[in-house]
Amino acid sequence: MKHVVVVGGSAAGLAAAETLRREGYEGTLTLIGDERYHPYDRPPLSKQILGGQWEPDRVPLRAPADLDALGLELRLGVAATGLDLAGRTVALADGARVPYDGLVIATGVRPRRLPGDGGERAHVLRTLDDALALRDRLGPGRRLAVVGAGFLGAEAAAVARGLGAEVTLLEPAPVPLAPAVGERVGRMLSQAHHDHGVDLRTGVAVAEVADGGVRLTDGTLVEADEVLVAIGSVPNTGWLEGSGLTLGDGLECDEYSAAAPGVYGAGDVARWHNPLFGTAMRIEHRTNATEQGMAVARNLLRPDERRPFAPVPYFWSDQYDFRIQAHGYLRGHEEVAVVEGELEERKFLAVYRSGDRVAGVLAVGMPPKAVRTWRQAVATRAAWRDAVGELLPEGA
Repeated sequence: MKHVVVVGGSAAGLAAAETLRREGYEGTLTLIGDERYHPYDRPPLSKQILGGQWEPDRVPLRAPADLDALGLELRLGVAATGLDLAGRTVALADGARVPYDGLVIATGVRPRRLPGDGGERAHVLRTLDDALALRDRLGPGRRLAVVGAGFLGAEAAAVARGLGAEVTLLEPAPVPLAPAVGERVGRMLSQAHHDHGVDLRTGVAVAEVADGGVRLTDGTLVEADEVLVAIGSVPNTGWLEGSGLTLGDGLECDEYSAAAPGVYGAGDVARWHNPLFGTAMRIEHRTNATEQGMAVARNLLRPDERRPFAPVPYFWSDQYDFRIQAHGYLRGHEEVAVVEGELEERKFLAVYRSGDRVAGVLAVGMPPKAVRTWRQAVATRAAWRDAVGELLPEGA
């Protein structure tokens, strides 16, 4: 293999490039990214960058000297526009065609948008430029409407309140995040917003960003100076249409994260079969991006020694004065048991069941040792009855 191309200049793409070099690949290595910046970290955008604790020079994932040491052919500020599988070339927006022997696709996701959200008052939060643009418009007395009370919207609402802004958080579901974390935990998170002065409105649907704020489907205008649309994301697979790769909710990959011979997916864009949980999943979390980038690099470099990518997914979220940490695959869970602490005190550990197995664990304010113990139960796919035991009701 003489030329590997990595499309996607963020955490997954950089991890793939670094691992290739670390594992002994000495050929040409091209890293393509549609942003003009060197690879940078995204979780701080909705936290330290938006809150003003950090400036942009804190978010690069590597110092320039470390990038130089990788011997990369960097193609930044130019998007990939097409893929020729037979010809093994990637087409770029500037008209160039980049040949490859091995390809890593790590193009991430883009934010979903609402009708009317093209004006200056409307924001999304995916890039460094997005975070800086919104930060410049927040402060005491400013009114922010956040559409979507998922983790991104909740974090931004918490930061905006800390900056003194008046925040209205709009969510169509009765309980925010209930499908992911369960109703009891979702209600606890809702109460935290209320306690910090956020006007949380659930069971409401937004029709559009309008002059003066956002308009609900019932015609109500929610007044706001700025609007953050945080209603989820779409995998960046448009440039792969017509390539012959299978596309659905992301780039469809097998248990090795392979989409085709010599072509692998990594990070937010990749939907792959995780054999640990026996299901296909697409994970939009920072840790997964790095781990999958490393895994696909090794599988690409040593095709005869490939290993399935079977991680225990992990994510965290900082809101107000607490941090949420979760291990496993919580979506689709059938039961939640709080095994330590109290929800009301925002210091607890909850375990999630799918079928007869422990599927995940979520903790707030708990010591690392307790969390690690339950993560091990997830990693070993422990039987629910054995792991939770006496916490189950008698006869269950």
